Amino acid sequence: MATSTSSTTRTALLLTTGIGLAAVLALSASSAASAATVVDGPVNLGTAQTYSVLGASTVTNTGPTTVGGDLGLSPGTSITGFGGTTNGSVKGTIHRTDAAALQAQRDTTTAYNVAASLTPTRKGLSELNGLSLTPGVYTGGALALSTGGALTLAGTADSVWVFQAASTLTIGSASQIVITGGASACNVFWQVGSSATIDTAARFQGTVLADQSVTAKTSASIVGRLLARTGAVTLDTNTLTAPSGCPAAGTSSTSPTITSSAPAGGTVGTPYKQTVTSTGTPDATYTATGTLPSGVTLNGTTGVLSGTPTRAGSSTFTITASNGTTPPDTATYTVVIRNPVVTTPRPVAAVPGGGTPAGVGSGSGTGGAGSAPELAFTGSNAAGPFAGAGILLAAGIALTVFTRRRRAVHHA
Repeated sequence: MATSTSSTTRTALLLTTGIGLAAVLALSASSAASAATVVDGPVNLGTAQTYSVLGASTVTNTGPTTVGGDLGLSPGTSITGFGGTTNGSVKGTIHRTDAAALQAQRDTTTAYNVAASLTPTRKGLSELNGLSLTPGVYTGGALALSTGGALTLAGTADSVWVFQAASTLTIGSASQIVITGGASACNVFWQVGSSATIDTAARFQGTVLADQSVTAKTSASIVGRLLARTGAVTLDTNTLTAPSGCPAAGTSSTSPTITSSAPAGGTVGTPYKQTVTSTGTPDATYTATGTLPSGVTLNGTTGVLSGTPTRAGSSTFTITASNGTTPPDTATYTVVIRNPVVTTPRPVAAVPGGGTPAGVGSGSGTGGAGSAPELAFTGSNAAGPFAGAGILLAAGIALTVFTRRRRAVHHA
């Protein structure tokens, strides 16, 4: 019976191991297949990269609008307001319900889904006026930049911003988006759950990926792209400029892989710093879910965990690295924070006659390596006791000699 049970256990173990190995190989193959994609930026726009305007139902223009890139429409057929001396002009190519426009719409849908799937750096945004945002993924219901307002995006040439609006995006009249530090509008993406409106004389930057429609009102300027998946694009005396600094079409982008080992533990009251690193192009941004150690925060741009722990205990959290190319990578860590060790001095035993026990010294040695240890100075002088002992010894000898001579004289 025992042999049968042991055999059954071994069989189950081998079966489980085989299933696990097959799963690992399948996941590895899937990850390798999706790790490298051809993109024009951190969110894969594919062939939609060259389009300044892309609509689904119609594209309608009023006034001398200038479109800096391609203009496309699919599956609709109506493009109006371009051509002639008083209408709009297109510097690129117009694709009306052709194979190129159809493929651009497919690539727009893919980009929309990727942008919508990214893990937010910050949630609950609504009003953008007055904010200065570092690179990351920002999400809210209806996002708005109020009339005359300003949103500042501060970063570098590699910085990426993705805004996720669950419903609408409204850019108010005469408002502006300011990009500083060498960053580029080609790395700013607006994923909009319904429709986007860019109001009169607004100065907008980035690529709009709208599920439904996009409207740019009179004299609004756009550095970027207006891409509508299922609805119309409506223009009125606008200037659309292709963003600069974007990677050329065909540039390879790879999904991130976290490469750092598990963060070390820490001590309450002692400054703590550990860095999460990853591979991938472009650089990833980082988010944490779960519970970080009390007093410790994560820098979403650099991946640095830092702070001064305030409470002992075990904290488990998950770090997600995202760079716009799927799949993102995750790693779960458990960090233990301990209380500081308190050292209690060892009590010193009393020595008869005073002094200090052997081996307990108050001085510091200066001998080099290999030198014999020295006894600590106790504060007493050995010369006095030795001299006293010598006197007593001499007196004892003299007394003995005197006693023997006296006995000899007495017997004689």
